[in-house]
Amino acid sequence: MNVCEKIEALRGMMRQYGLAAYVVPGNDPHASEYMSSHWFEMQWLSGFKGESGTVVVTLDKALLWTDSRYYLQAGIELEGSSIELMRESDIDCPSVIDWLAEHVQGSVGVNPEMFSVNDFADWKQKAELKSVDLIKPLWTDGRPAIPQDKFYPYSVDFAGESVESKLARMREKIAALHGDALIVSALDEIAWLLNIRGNDVEYNPVVISYVVLEADQCTLFVDANKIDTMTQNYLDFNNISVHPYEAVFAYIAGLEGTILYDGARVNEALYEAIPEGCKAINTKSPILVDKAKKNAVELEGERIAMRQDAVALTRFFKWLEEQAFKGQSDNVQSTKVTEWDLMEKLHEFRMMGENFVEESFGTIAGYLGNGAIVHYAATQDHCAEVKPEGMLLLDSGGQYLDGTTDITRTIWLGGRIPQQAKLDYTYVLKGHIALARARFPRGTRGNQLDALAKQFMWEAGITYGHGTGHGVGHFLGCHEGPQNVRTDNNPTVLEAGHIVSDEPGIYRTGKWGIRTENLITVIPAKTTKAATTEDEWLVFETLTLCFYDTSLIEMSIMTEDEIDWINAYHVRVYKEVAPLLNADERAFLARKCAALER
Repeated sequence: MNVCEKIEALRGMMRQYGLAAYVVPGNDPHASEYMSSHWFEMQWLSGFKGESGTVVVTLDKALLWTDSRYYLQAGIELEGSSIELMRESDIDCPSVIDWLAEHVQGSVGVNPEMFSVNDFADWKQKAELKSVDLIKPLWTDGRPAIPQDKFYPYSVDFAGESVESKLARMREKIAALHGDALIVSALDEIAWLLNIRGNDVEYNPVVISYVVLEADQCTLFVDANKIDTMTQNYLDFNNISVHPYEAVFAYIAGLEGTILYDGARVNEALYEAIPEGCKAINTKSPILVDKAKKNAVELEGERIAMRQDAVALTRFFKWLEEQAFKGQSDNVQSTKVTEWDLMEKLHEFRMMGENFVEESFGTIAGYLGNGAIVHYAATQDHCAEVKPEGMLLLDSGGQYLDGTTDITRTIWLGGRIPQQAKLDYTYVLKGHIALARARFPRGTRGNQLDALAKQFMWEAGITYGHGTGHGVGHFLGCHEGPQNVRTDNNPTVLEAGHIVSDEPGIYRTGKWGIRTENLITVIPAKTTKAATTEDEWLVFETLTLCFYDTSLIEMSIMTEDEIDWINAYHVRVYKEVAPLLNADERAFLARKCAALER
C-alpha cells in the first residue's frame, strides 16, 4: 500500500471502532529515545522517515507534527500523501492534544503501549481516549521483527556492583514504599539492574524486555531466542526467571497487593493490566535514581573510556588538519571531503580503541551554516562539502565497555577568522569553564547552575534554546535522567556520582554553530572556601580529554583564572593522552595543548 491507501485502510478500521480520530506517535512501548525499527509505526503510515513526529488521522484529514529539524525533509517526503505538515516548533502551532480538543468531537483512538501513563492521563483531560491498536492489523507486510540478537552478561568488573546487590537494594526501596512489586519497562533500567547488555537498539546497548521485581522473585520478559546457554546459566545463577516478552501483561494481571510503577516511563497498557483489586502507586523509579549515581568502578571506567576517545579524536583532528584536504589548492581540487566523510573517518578512528562497541549517537558534523542547526544530521546522500576554510562543529560519542562518551568541539579550518566568530567562541568557552569550575552546596539543582554557562553571552545579548547539560549513562544511554542542567525546574538535586554534559552554544543561522561540550561528574569538594555552615560542598571533575581550538579564543576578554584553567586542562590532556600516541601524534597534541600566552 502507498501512504494514501494506508490512511484509507486506517479510516476503515476507525469507522469499525467508532473513532473520530486516531493518533500514531513516534514512540515505542519502553519510552526509548532510540527505537527498534519494529516500532517505526509513524514512519510506516506517513512515509516520513524522521526520528520525531506524531501523525493524527481523522475521517477527512491527516496531519503530521514534527519539529524544525525536519521541516525540509517532511515537506519533501509528505508530498502527494495528503498529510498536512504541522510545524510544532512554530509559536502559533497548537500541540497535538490541543488541536484534537478543538477540532475533534468523539473518541480518539490510541495504542496505549505507545503512551506513558502520565501522558495518557494528561491527554484524557482534553480528549475522549480509547485504547486500541489499529496499526498492528494493518502493518502485516514487511514489518521488521523485534530484534532476535543474543544478549550477554555485563561483567561486574565493569559494572562495579553485582546483580545480587542491586536486587537486594531495590527490594529494600520497594519495601520502604510499602510495595509488593515494581514494574520496569525502561530498557536502560533493566540493563543496569540485571547487568545485561545487548544489540537491539542502535547506539544503546540494551535488551528489549520487561521486568517485574517482587520480594521473592525477579522475572524477565524477553524472547527466548535471545538467550544462549551462557546467558541462561547467568540468569539461573542470579535467580532471574524468564517468561516470553508478550507474557508481561498476563503476569501483571495476576499480581496482588501494592504495585509500584513510574508513570513517566511505564506505558498505559501495562498500567491497564494491573488488577482493579491492587493498589497502584505512581512513583519515580528507584532504579532510575540509583543508576544515575555512578559507583567508583563506573567512574574509573568512564575515565578509561575518555582516554580511548581522546586518542581517536586526536588522530582524527590530526588527519583533518594534515591529510583530509591534501591536494586541494585555489585552482585544483583533487579531493572532495563531505560531512559524511568526516563522520565515517571519526568512526574509523574510534573503532581502533580498546573495548569500543559502537557510537553513542549519530555524529553531528555541521559545516558552516549546518552547524547552526542544533540537531543537524547529515546523510550520505544529503551532506555538505567541507573545505579547508570556515567553522566546523563536531558532536560525537562512543560506547565502550568501560563507559559512554559525548563530546563537542568547534574548530576553524582555515582562512581569516571573523572577529564575531572569535567573540562567539569565547563567550561559549567562558560559560563552559564557569560551569566546570562551579562550587555549590549539597542540595543544589541543575537549573540553579544553568545561568553560569549563559552569563557571558547574556551580557552580549545572545542565548541558546537547548539544555546546557544532560545526564549520561555508563555503557548505556548517552542521554539519561533524572539530573540535568537547564532552565526547567527539575527538582532533582545534583549528587556525587552524577555525570552531566557541559555544552553551551551560540548559533548564527547560515553562518556557523559553536558548541563546546565536555562531560563532568559531581564530586565532593576538597575544601569549603570560607564556608559558614557545615553543609557538604560539591564541585565538578572534568572527565573529557580533548584540546580546545585556541586559535578561536579572543584573549582580550579572557580572565587570568580562565587562562589558567585552560592551560591546566591542556597539561592534563597531554599527560593522560600522549602516552597512548605515537611520536608524530604526540607532537601534534603538544602543539594543540601549548600554553596560552597572556
